[in-house]
Amino acid sequence: MDRAMYTVLAGGVGASRFLQGLAMAVPQHQITVISNTGDDLEFAGLHVSPDTDIVIYALAGAVNPETGWGLAGDTFHVVEALQRFGYERWFNLGDRDLAMALHRTRRLREGWAMHRVVAELVAAWGLAVRILPMSDDPVRTVVQGPEGDLPFQEYMVRLRTEVEVRGLRFAGADAARPAPGVLEALREARAVILAPSNPFVSIGPILAVPGVREALGASPARRVAVSPIIAGQVVKGPAAKMLASLGHEVSALGVARLYRGLVDLFVLDTADAELAPAVEELGMRALVTETLMSTPERKRALAEAIVAAVEAAP
Repeated sequence: MDRAMYTVLAGGVGASRFLQGLAMAVPQHQITVISNTGDDLEFAGLHVSPDTDIVIYALAGAVNPETGWGLAGDTFHVVEALQRFGYERWFNLGDRDLAMALHRTRRLREGWAMHRVVAELVAAWGLAVRILPMSDDPVRTVVQGPEGDLPFQEYMVRLRTEVEVRGLRFAGADAARPAPGVLEALREARAVILAPSNPFVSIGPILAVPGVREALGASPARRVAVSPIIAGQVVKGPAAKMLASLGHEVSALGVARLYRGLVDLFVLDTADAELAPAVEELGMRALVTETLMSTPERKRALAEAIVAAVEAAP
């Protein structure tokens, strides 16, 4: 593998936006994505991989810019029609988005491993980036709430995160193995970047696959994490709520503490510049820059700042 490669641990909208910027800063073929599949679910008998598809759509320039997920201009006639047969319309999968789920499900039933399926989908969208699922084996994020366990998508979509998170578990993780190429992508990259994703439910499931955390911890790559928290607030998603309910400080520093021992460089927003000394006391260097990815130019600037820091490192 080319040592110039950038390996990105990714899950959710924040990761997809960061990857859009990285693909403007370096050629796509230099990027490997390790995608969270803990969010995967069965919908109307189909296997849906939300985080993987968000990355594909974003890098293909086809993602819905208003939601950050799904396809721009998609319609929802199928999910509307399913209500006739008693299906609840809580998971809003678009008509063209369904094509991905249909093909993925067909291939899995034919016996294809998930990494082969993802590679085929990536090629079909004309992308040069390599996307690897974290595992070919099923791992599912389970939210432990006041009234018991909830599948992640029930918590995230049906209940709109309005449930206190008291714990998390990753069903199937103990028996899972990293997908082919995952450990090599961690060991042989020039840099490994933990995208500005929820550390618990986007990055956490990836690290829960046996061997992944250890490979990251031992990697000679420059290891970078980007805070999803800016000035004590999350741009999108439940990361701030989870930090609070699980007993962590709701700040970029709180996130940095979660990555202690795994990261060499921690990226935080200029709004959190005063936290840089405390971050560096954790044994990682702090990079203070603009991290709000509200425009293509900002996405690219963030990626370029990280690339420059990586290339400047010995």
